[in-house]
Amino acid sequence: MKKHKCGWCIGDSLYESYHDNEWGVPLHDERLLFEFLVLETFQAGLSWITILRKRENFRLAFDNFDYKIVAQYNDTKKEELLQNAGIIRNKLKVNSAISNAQNFMKIQEEFGSFDSYVWDFVDGKPIINTWKHHKDCPATTEISDLLSKDLKKRGFKFVGSTVIYAFMQAIGMVNDHTVDCFRYKEV
Repeated sequence: MKKHKCGWCIGDSLYESYHDNEWGVPLHDERLLFEFLVLETFQAGLSWITILRKRENFRLAFDNFDYKIVAQYNDTKKEELLQNAGIIRNKLKVNSAISNAQNFMKIQEEFGSFDSYVWDFVDGKPIINTWKHHKDCPATTEISDLLSKDLKKRGFKFVGSTVIYAFMQAIGMVNDHTVDCFRYKEV
């Protein structure tokens, strides 16, 4: 018997694998949090499947999303990234990944971890929604608005509320699997 899945992922094996194994799973690993933050910021204005298809290229280009290394990137590395056809070659987004890595570490210093900081916006536990159809899911919420505003205040770039809500979904701060999806109860 085929398992029912959220409608947004149907028809693409990469999308379905991401949905089945990663999306909405509560995540507390600093490197992976940074990875999703970078990927979501690069996704701004593009489709998520475009980013997923380039994810391995991003991992290679951005030193496996080691924020300590990314924070130290110089002009030579920036130029190398801008010449890399395997990623999204947007100068503003490349620059933001570097400055966001620096700000990510400032948050770690202030809060002990980025994980503690970001999960505090949902009191440390996922928000469980009850969507019947994936199109019912909002693009932003009051919490994504607050988190976005706070990140911007701290110098982060490409962290509008829509990007941040997608980040929250990806790292499991919210469970936006539809109630009939097999992953709804699993995550």
